Amino acid sequence: MSLPGLILRYGAFAVLAVLVNLAVQRGVLAVGLGLLAALVAGTAAGLVVKYVLDKVWIFGDRTAGVAAEGRKFTLYTLMGVATTAIFWGTEAAAWAIWQTDMAREVGAVVGLAVGYVVKYRLDRRFVFGGGLAA
Repeated sequence: MSLPGLILRYGAFAVLAVLVNLAVQRGVLAVGLGLLAALVAGTAAGLVVKYVLDKVWIFGDRTAGVAAEGRKFTLYTLMGVATTAIFWGTEAAAWAIWQTDMAREVGAVVGLAVGYVVKYRLDRRFVFGGGLAA
């Protein structure tokens, strides 16, 4: 797969995962389960969608079996936790330095971009070990 194709596909999957996350949050909120339940359910749904898309369409991983999938999904999730810290840290730092909404939002976008690049590299190395996107 070409680098532009990989970037486009990876970015589209990230957007799709965010949309799934937000849709599930809205559904949970609509039935009155509260914000915390909505955040947890939305995050879980987006995570599963992104994992499946990345596994098949980015990394070409054909691993099967509960144990292997469980291990990979756990690693994938942990890589996401680590890179979320980059996103939040960049957003918070921009706010702390400039204290404007524009700076915070620019920091969030920069943090997301850097976080996704790092996540891709971590996933390629530690979760999927090569595949199509090597």
